[in-house]
Amino acid sequence: MSDVKFILMLCKTCVKGKPQTSPKKMVNSAVSEEETRIQDKESKEESILAMLGIIGTILNLIVIIFVYIYTTL
Repeated sequence: MSDVKFILMLCKTCVKGKPQTSPKKMVNSAVSEEETRIQDKESKEESILAMLGIIGTILNLIVIIFVYIYTTL
């Protein structure tokens, strides 16, 4: 545990002397709006596919139950 504290102290002393720069980049707003539209479209598609998967699983369970009942009678 003391080794971690020592490394953190060394990192703090190294960073103090250097000027801080922000990691943000200048981005064209038209590009970011287009990207958000694409991400929204993809998230809608993923939610539709997830719903279809759930519905398919439920239908498979119903079929298994009916087949089990049919074979036991």
